[in-house]
Amino acid sequence: MNPEKKKAANLPKNQEEQPEKSKVREAVDFIVYLLVVAGCCLLFIKFVAVRSVVIGHSMNPLLHDKDNLIVEKVSYYFRDPARFDIIVFRIPGDSKEHFIKRIIGLPGETVQIKDGAVYINGELLSEDIYGKDPIRLGYTASQPVTLGEDEYFVMGDNRNNSKDSRSAEIGPVKKSQFLGRAWFRFWPFKSTGLLTKLQAGGAP
Repeated sequence: MNPEKKKAANLPKNQEEQPEKSKVREAVDFIVYLLVVAGCCLLFIKFVAVRSVVIGHSMNPLLHDKDNLIVEKVSYYFRDPARFDIIVFRIPGDSKEHFIKRIIGLPGETVQIKDGAVYINGELLSEDIYGKDPIRLGYTASQPVTLGEDEYFVMGDNRNNSKDSRSAEIGPVKKSQFLGRAWFRFWPFKSTGLLTKLQAGGAP
């Protein structure tokens, strides 16, 4: 008998099975790795941040159609939404359509649109520098709208071309509807920047 064949024939059975077990182990490790990566991505999207694309012109001049944003979800774990935050939200019964607007009224406040401007609890919201033009139509907010304990009144910066809380279809927005706070614009590249800085200084 050939010495090499004899040597292979005498090889312990467990050593012959070793390469096969190693391949199975590598395949299992790879599957586990993919599951961990997928789990981390899902957790990141659910609890940390998500990409969102602006559709329409309701947030002009700060944001424009097809702008790509990062919407962060972390800050509202530690603080309440603040007036003038830009948020992304959905309306009940429609999980696909997202809206991006600015918070104008806070829980418990009474909001009214009159004389082309926003009034909070009967007082002119003088620090509202985001709506450049006088508001032509107040819709539901032509009469005082009192917000509940978990309701926010939101409006687009392009006040005369915005479907927002003045619309009966949207109305006041609950925090549970929030997807997060619009934080960073990463596309188009020439307009990248933190929205928390841009919103104070105007559109770039």
